[in-house]
Amino acid sequence: MSVSGRLVIIAGATSASGRAAARVLRDAGARVVAVGRDAGRLRDLLDSLETVPTSSRRGAPASPLAATAGSVRTDVCDLGDETAVAALAERIHATDGLVDGVLHLVGGWRGGGGLAGQTDADFRFLEGSLTALRHVSRAFDGDLRASGAGRLAVVSSTAVARPLAGGANYAAVKAATEAWARAVAQGFAKDARDAGRPVAAASVIFRVKSLDGLEEALAHRFADLWLADAADINDTIIDLGGA
Repeated sequence: MSVSGRLVIIAGATSASGRAAARVLRDAGARVVAVGRDAGRLRDLLDSLETVPTSSRRGAPASPLAATAGSVRTDVCDLGDETAVAALAERIHATDGLVDGVLHLVGGWRGGGGLAGQTDADFRFLEGSLTALRHVSRAFDGDLRASGAGRLAVVSSTAVARPLAGGANYAAVKAATEAWARAVAQGFAKDARDAGRPVAAASVIFRVKSLDGLEEALAHRFADLWLADAADINDTIIDLGGA
């Protein structure tokens, strides 16, 4: 198996990680729907894919854009709005078909000031990433279960294992994100068990200290999830390190 020919959604695609993932997945032959709230930034993403030479996997020489087999299109959606996400799913199903993969990159960081500095405003901002994950994972859960190789991946933080007072809000939201991703994994396993078939879908957690400088590594590791057996990677945590 590989990601080639698979339909993959990048949720929160306008970040540096999203741009890297769109490029890597496209070059690997995937069909990509890059989703974000800002239409202008999504246009910038497409422009960057057209003007920046593509880099092959693992540092191989750059390949011409015309040689790539995959494709990238964009869709504007507020992933924090459940109704909007339901409409997004309808559009994708009508235009592209059933989804094989979701890379959840909605996130951000706020913190500092010790425990007293952990404001409700900051928590509500950070909570938006979890809300978006809940909406997107529910909307496409049936797709991933029906796929011959469904993959869901979230990005978490090493702060979950060692939370600090100045990042308590952030660590709490990331811990909840991991719990949700693991619940998705249990659902995949139970669905396969009840149907008397091998697990074909996997939910994976990537942990980093910081994504800065690891955007390409994350993209490649996500694409590589299709090279592994779902039973081996479902409900696992992959540490990407980081500075």
